[in-house]
Amino acid sequence: MGSGTYPPRSTKFYTCLAVTVAVISSSTQTGSAFRTTNSYPHSQRRSIQTPNPKFNPTEHRRYNPHYSSARKAAPSHSSGLNQGGSLPNLPNIRAAVIVPGFLTGKSEFEPLAALLTAKGIPTVVVPMGNWHWLPCLGGRSMRPMLERIDFTVRHLAAVAGNLGDFERVSQEGLDKSLEDAWNSSEAVQVMTREKVESIKEDATNPQLLIPDFSYNIFDCWQDFRNNPGGVLKVGGSAEVEEYPLWVPKGSFPEAPAPMGKVALIGHSAGGWICRAYLSRRNYGGKAYKGHELVHSLITLGSPHGNAPGPAFKGVEWVNREDLTSYGVRVLAVGGTGYKGDSSGTLTKNSYAFCCPIGTDGSQYDGDGVTPIESALAMKEIMPDSDAMLLDDVGHFCWSDVFGGETLAPELTQFHKDGRPWYGDDDIIEKWGGWL
Repeated sequence: MGSGTYPPRSTKFYTCLAVTVAVISSSTQTGSAFRTTNSYPHSQRRSIQTPNPKFNPTEHRRYNPHYSSARKAAPSHSSGLNQGGSLPNLPNIRAAVIVPGFLTGKSEFEPLAALLTAKGIPTVVVPMGNWHWLPCLGGRSMRPMLERIDFTVRHLAAVAGNLGDFERVSQEGLDKSLEDAWNSSEAVQVMTREKVESIKEDATNPQLLIPDFSYNIFDCWQDFRNNPGGVLKVGGSAEVEEYPLWVPKGSFPEAPAPMGKVALIGHSAGGWICRAYLSRRNYGGKAYKGHELVHSLITLGSPHGNAPGPAFKGVEWVNREDLTSYGVRVLAVGGTGYKGDSSGTLTKNSYAFCCPIGTDGSQYDGDGVTPIESALAMKEIMPDSDAMLLDDVGHFCWSDVFGGETLAPELTQFHKDGRPWYGDDDIIEKWGGWL
């Protein structure tokens, strides 16, 4: 396992996911099996700082010869317009936003963000709880999630001018925090080692650059009632193009003007939702045009292949657009080593859910939740995108969360035995270097 540690999490994710899996199991249909026409050999390990010279560019990626110099350039605006036409060209900044997967939230991905930040990629997580996903259950519109992604990207992009000099800015923040602590008006000044370490951690955490937004249980209830699409065809249709105009609840502080473009890292369902955010097209009443603020997208174990059911209507929608034509670099990362016929019920049902009609999931391989064919299917939609297949890498840190043994006992035991997931330190070095 990597050096990152993951504290116990809430049971909300597992309760919701268990219900979802039950629905998945009862709705699996039969028909023709899914087949892929591409082969993706396993990538070689490489440094987080530089690309591996053994990396085969014809099979995995196309390097942009201008990218590395562009990302190191001093933040300055260009007089030209990008392909979106509404924002000036912005410099590429080596900073990232993590979008959690379905029914997970910020807390599950803070350790991953910390590891990336320690490797020189200041990283934040979309500041949301697991329960924010509830209005999207049943394959409904992802507008609530898109609003949160847009909010986070815009605020990180607004401070991107400082992120290029993150170590200096962090040290200045640390010095100020320590000075404020020493000068506090407490009757007795006790600066314990734990307090100093806590101040250091907070002062160097880029997550503090992202403000809070207002969203409560009443907002969630209203969104749950009105969010269109899904199994029940709320608003009249399950098709994205036919969603009625609707604005999700929540009060999101406006961000200052953007100073640079950042990267997006989408885990599981968060990956294909990122693609909707980058699109120029209207999604449920709004075109987010995230490509104007994002230079690169990495998806980790995300389902990109078309499959039956309302839950994949959004995937079908994003599969009609090639984001690389907007200048966005795209990498799909998949894992192998978790066979559908020997990795437990959750794996078998998840594979069946992600593949077209005609399979029970037992004949597929993948990361334990997303089969290889679906994780790398984006290559068929975007020929200029990159793909990376990692041997013996799992979907999630199951043994580090409370309730994993109940929901996915086999996957939890695999992880407990030392099998890694996408967020382990050694695995991050394989896909993180692509940035």
